[in-house]
Amino acid sequence: MDTLSKKAVVAGASGFIGSSIVAALQEDGYRTVAVGRRGEARWGDPDALVRAVDGAELLVNLAGTSVNCRYTDANRDEILRSRVETTRQLHEAVRRASTPPPLWVNASTATIYRHAMDRANTEADGELGTGFSVDVARSWERTFFAGDLPVTRRVALRMAIVLGDGPATRLLFSLARSGLGGPQIDGPLLPHRRYRGIGDEPTGGPAPWYRTRGRQRFSWVHIDDVVGAVRFVRDHRGMTGVVNVASPSPSDNRTLMRTLRTIVGTPIGVPAWRWMLEPAMWALRTEPELILKSRWVVPERLERSGYRFAHVDLAAALRATRTRSAPRQTTAVIPPSTKTT
Repeated sequence: MDTLSKKAVVAGASGFIGSSIVAALQEDGYRTVAVGRRGEARWGDPDALVRAVDGAELLVNLAGTSVNCRYTDANRDEILRSRVETTRQLHEAVRRASTPPPLWVNASTATIYRHAMDRANTEADGELGTGFSVDVARSWERTFFAGDLPVTRRVALRMAIVLGDGPATRLLFSLARSGLGGPQIDGPLLPHRRYRGIGDEPTGGPAPWYRTRGRQRFSWVHIDDVVGAVRFVRDHRGMTGVVNVASPSPSDNRTLMRTLRTIVGTPIGVPAWRWMLEPAMWALRTEPELILKSRWVVPERLERSGYRFAHVDLAAALRATRTRSAPRQTTAVIPPSTKTT
């Protein structure tokens, strides 16, 4: 089949990551079909979803409400529903398609792993955590890998915090400018239930805290390497199951915040203990968990399979997000296609 005649379906195409994936696939010669609340393939229209995925060479699902919000009961339910229900609808569409896609790449999250200060989590020996964010990820992956899709290879990308012109990076730069640009330090907190488990098999109890002294690990990945990983998985047909998408050079919170202060030109950063972060994050309409959990994840499968990361230096990656527009991020330094024969 001529590359120009290939079809790729992208759910969540309008988001930060999705728009970069669409631009890269179009650059590779694909005709892209977006799945969303509007357009030719809409959620809640099973027949339209079947028509969209039928004959596609690639299906990429990035759909899901942003976790950069307060974990109110309504937001918690929507975060879970928006991931599980959309994945379930695509699963049914792939099952019904007369010519199902040979590859389905689904977003997941490295937050599925436990708070880790002692060692990195790999796909082979990583330990899953407990609580709300982990339960969302478990339910998401369980729905994705359910059932038998005999001709469709399935890969779940457990992505670390993605750097680029997106919400996570904007939040980090906002903290650096706001006077909260020192290390963020966990500590005792008033009891709350926002991080309690969710779904059919809820885990965890009261919101935990850890004595990290601002040394909680920070696993990250640049948007270029998210796109590069999708291309790499597409072209290496032996890759299936879960794949960690994170820089091989994780950092820690103190280093992260010092780097951000240098970039924005703020020489002093006041350390922020949890009791200070709780009202600040309330004002920013987000959650302290996003910066206090120790995420230590490494990309063992990608590296062993030969993927070369475009961004391995945190400072350079953060500077790149400040000097390059989002559309150009998908074409400048993404590793080239490496098709297998």
